[in-house]
Amino acid sequence: MSFKSRFETDPLLVFSPGRINLIGEHTDYNDGFVFPAAVDKGIVAAIGKSHTLKSQACAFDKNESVEFSLNDIKPLSRGGWQNYILGVVAEIQNRSRIVDNFNLVFGGDIPDGAGMSSSAALENAVVYGLNEVFGLSLSKHEMILISQKAEHNYVGVKCGIMDQYASMFGVENNVLLLDCRTVKSKSFEIDFKDYELILINTNVKHSLSDSAYNDRRSVCESIASMLNVKSLRDATEYDLETIKDGVTPENYQKALYVIQEIERTVKASKAVEEGNLKALGELLFASHNGLQNQYKVSCEELDFLVTLAKLNGHVLGARMMGGGFGGCTINLIEKTETKSFKSFISESYKNRFNKVCSIYHVKLSNGTRLIH
Repeated sequence: MSFKSRFETDPLLVFSPGRINLIGEHTDYNDGFVFPAAVDKGIVAAIGKSHTLKSQACAFDKNESVEFSLNDIKPLSRGGWQNYILGVVAEIQNRSRIVDNFNLVFGGDIPDGAGMSSSAALENAVVYGLNEVFGLSLSKHEMILISQKAEHNYVGVKCGIMDQYASMFGVENNVLLLDCRTVKSKSFEIDFKDYELILINTNVKHSLSDSAYNDRRSVCESIASMLNVKSLRDATEYDLETIKDGVTPENYQKALYVIQEIERTVKASKAVEEGNLKALGELLFASHNGLQNQYKVSCEELDFLVTLAKLNGHVLGARMMGGGFGGCTINLIEKTETKSFKSFISESYKNRFNKVCSIYHVKLSNGTRLIH
């Protein structure tokens, strides 16, 4: 049911985009650089003041709703999307901002499980909408910290700031080189010329992901402390070499991957600045190689897709995108070849794994904003 027919008033409309990350994986919690962009798929939220003593939020696509009181906000034990919204409201209240009861209806076209951060898009849409409706005078920077805290405290995911940042601050046709230490970015306009980006979703999510993420995070922290630096952002390959005998070969490779990936991300921004798509593509392939063989967060399905991309002379670069063990690959491919590549990939993937992969086109878009 639409906002208007349900609540009989005109709402404020907010669009908040999903995001991709061109390169820079597992570098965020090492104070490194990431290279994300907002995309043209996202969440639309209709939001307005409520004239009752309760607030209501409705997920249009799921046909689900939740009613709650602003005096008693707490996470729902079986909450999914509901906890993202409740978390945002709670974090706004923690900043001593007054929010009255409101109504919210949201829906979107970010594919499920594609690693395009639908959660950050939803959080940003809610905080942005409430800021407008109730005149909270929050800056965009404060809003993304509220979104991040909501995820930490109400969803239990200790995410970095990249997803919320890219979704909020995205610039059309630009990629953002985000310094995860200072939370400041520089935007780089990218001209894809005769190429385009496509995402291929493996439609798998292996259960290793959470424990593996925590394990790698603690490896990075312990090696940084052995090197007596704040994070691996401050270490060089030479520094790492000095403690090689004191760590396992596996952990040495994980730390080496992070140091090299931070460097690759900065190089990628230079390649974009120079319009050198070939160099950018090579960095994408190198990133995947590191994620697969050094950091070991890939999986058979992702590796299969990247191998096929590498064998195609019209694909400049490809890699897994996101935390790993499933999700999408991102591919930079010549436009004229996309159609045949898509059918070849779909058929090969189906034959190999007896399941379907999903393919999406994305364009780089502006960040969270009002729809007039």
